[in-house]
Amino acid sequence: MSKLQQKWEELADVKAELAERDWFMGTSGNLAIKVSDNPIQFLVTASGKDKRKRTEEDFLLVDELGRPVEDTHLKPSAETLLHVEIYGRTGAGCSLHVHTIDNNVISEIYGDKGEVRFQGQELIKAFNKWGEDDILTIPIIPNHAHIPTLAKEFAEHVSEGSGAVLIRNHGITVWGKDAFEAKKLLEASEFLFKYQLRLIECKGSFGTKEI
Repeated sequence: MSKLQQKWEELADVKAELAERDWFMGTSGNLAIKVSDNPIQFLVTASGKDKRKRTEEDFLLVDELGRPVEDTHLKPSAETLLHVEIYGRTGAGCSLHVHTIDNNVISEIYGDKGEVRFQGQELIKAFNKWGEDDILTIPIIPNHAHIPTLAKEFAEHVSEGSGAVLIRNHGITVWGKDAFEAKKLLEASEFLFKYQLRLIECKGSFGTKEI
C-alpha cells in the first residue's frame, strides 16, 4: 500500500468514527491529513459530500496553498486555507474541523471574551496540561465570511504542533502530530464544552449567575 493510500484510509477511518458521533450535520466540517513534508501535500475532504458515506471521492490531494495537485472536478472544502496555515506553520500531521451544537453555543457564550478557559478538569491533560493549577485556554475568533480573512486571524493562534481554535458560531479546528492525537484533542474539547454547558445549566438551576 502506498503512503497516499495509507493516509487516505487513515483519514477515512477518522471520518467514519466522527460521523458515528453525528458531527457532520448538513455536510459541514472538513478533515485533512498530511501526506508529505517536502513538498507539503495533504489530503482534504471534498466540498459538499455526505461524510456519513465512504466513497472514492471523499478526499483530494492538495498542495501547500490548498490547490489540487491533479486535475479533478472535486473542490477542496471551503476551510482548506485553515489547514494550509496549520501545515505551513507547524509540524502537525492531521487537522480536523467540526461543527457541533456544543462548540457553537460555547463560542457564543464566551465569544466576547475571545477565549474559553478550563481548569481542574481531568481532560485538559489531553492538551498536555498536567499541573493542578494548569489552565487550558482555547481562543475564539470571529466567523469571517471571507475565508482568507478568517485564515489570517486563525493563523495568529497557530504556532505549536498541536492545538485548538474555536470560530464563533462556526466550529472548532484542532490539529496534532497525527490522526490519533488530533482526534484525541477533538474528543477532549467536545467533552469539556458539554461539561461546561451542563455546569452553567446546573448553576442556573441553583440561582447562580456566574459562569
